[in-house]
Amino acid sequence: MQKFIGLPASSGIAIGPAWIYQPVTVTIERRAVADAAAEWTRLQTALSMARTQLQALETRARENIGASEADIFAAHQMFLEDEELLGTLKTAVLDQRQNAEAAAYDSFEHYASALESLEEEYFKARAADVRDVSRRVLQCLTGKVDEAALEQPSVIFADDLTPSDTVAFDKDKILGLVTVRGGPTSHTAILARGLGVPAIVSAPVRLGDFLPGTMVILDGATGELTLGPTLAELNRARQRQAEWQTVRAAQLAAATQAATTPDGHTVEVVANIGNVEDARQAVENGAEGVGLFRTEFLYLDRETMPSEADQTAIYREVFKVMGRRIMVVRTLDIGGDKAVPYLGLQQEPNPFLGWRAIRMIRERPDVLESQFRALLAAGGETAVNLHIMLPMVSSLAEILRARELLDAARASLQAEGKPVPAVHFGIMVEVPSAAVLADLLAPHVDFFSIGTNDLTQYTLAVDRTNERVAALASPYHPSVLRLIKMTIDAADKHGKWVGMCGELAGDEIAVPLLLGLGLDEFSMAPSSVPAVKAAIRRWPLTECRAIAEHALNLPQAIDVIEYLKGLSTR
Repeated sequence: MQKFIGLPASSGIAIGPAWIYQPVTVTIERRAVADAAAEWTRLQTALSMARTQLQALETRARENIGASEADIFAAHQMFLEDEELLGTLKTAVLDQRQNAEAAAYDSFEHYASALESLEEEYFKARAADVRDVSRRVLQCLTGKVDEAALEQPSVIFADDLTPSDTVAFDKDKILGLVTVRGGPTSHTAILARGLGVPAIVSAPVRLGDFLPGTMVILDGATGELTLGPTLAELNRARQRQAEWQTVRAAQLAAATQAATTPDGHTVEVVANIGNVEDARQAVENGAEGVGLFRTEFLYLDRETMPSEADQTAIYREVFKVMGRRIMVVRTLDIGGDKAVPYLGLQQEPNPFLGWRAIRMIRERPDVLESQFRALLAAGGETAVNLHIMLPMVSSLAEILRARELLDAARASLQAEGKPVPAVHFGIMVEVPSAAVLADLLAPHVDFFSIGTNDLTQYTLAVDRTNERVAALASPYHPSVLRLIKMTIDAADKHGKWVGMCGELAGDEIAVPLLLGLGLDEFSMAPSSVPAVKAAIRRWPLTECRAIAEHALNLPQAIDVIEYLKGLSTR
């Protein structure tokens, strides 16, 4: 029996056989090329192939894990569009006449080494992202791909796991993850938490010192790893695992019950979904409805606009799963960071501040009107409690114009004799101007939904796909919390309710803070619903209000986090 202590990355206990992942190694042959133009074309083709694969992985991650995890692959695509990197590649091939493989390896490795030389662990961890993209490009150039398959439920060991590796595994066969490298901010840790499996990073274990199939115990809460445990160790681990599973089972058993505080205050706990399978998982985990239905998947990976009939059919299928529950649908939120040429999207210097989401309404009102018609048609054929919200709203004019299109869509369906449901109309508060103007916008909508991921990004001027500054993007920053409070107060003044569908809503330590701020609806990944409901039942509202007041007066995000963590251990 051997014991090792690594860094805890995702809580839980895993017991099972070890499976050692060894990715294919691409050997770099260096040679001078005679036809540099042809070689540059070959490299451009590989870059395009890699970009397409990353878009597919982003979609898969969004559907199977979550939005923030999918953002990892959006960031990877940005590497392939970096003008400085592309310039370096072009110079290496056209001017220095390097072969494509050598040029790609050298350019990406130079970038990764620069990140590793920085002092902060966060930036060192981002070097793995660069090497992940590099390996993908090299595989596209050479045709070599990883062929090893995970055949049974196992604890996966690796020197390091790239996001691409982790998402490619069959999630039903992942008992836990162990990596020799990486830290708590690595994507192995982020994806493990998204998948809901225990994980340890920076484990001081030599992968060649034990055989695949060796029984292991992984404690993701303490970072303890045991290889070849004794029967007594196995029994103790199974007892701890059973205790953890008992807590989880109790949460699941109570998941369908209302989320009511000890002093009688009830809030809604709903789910973020992107497809039918997510909807089913939401119901299984006790979600009282859907607080965010992402519709972008309908528009990606295709050459033409989805027809109204195709949209209606897909919406209808999801709506039926949810029965009479609340269904909050976000209209198309897509911009220049995605390759959707049929919409007229173009590559932009900063797509997150560009022509996207509701801003498309001026040039392409037909896109939103078609989506409105499809949503109303599907809603009229089902019993779902339909809510529609607009993303990226920054002014009243956008709301009024969208209202006109919604009314036109309703009138046209009624003229065709089709049933049209009652609809609640709202907006996402994710641009600071919307929070500041919330008191003026509230009379024109039925509800607000706070998207803390983007609200944080825009408030703090931090591009969350830029690995060098993403660590600054904390929703616990006092400025973000004050905008949340401002939005909720404005809504209360006009008798409107407020939900939250960003990552903050699914964080258990944030529960007393958000309750105290007056949030009405918490929306999160389906797997988080039972635990968040259990946390809500722990906190009296009167105490939560005092907690929120104190947190709002703390000067830094880290102060807020440490304060809330201290409360959670009571």
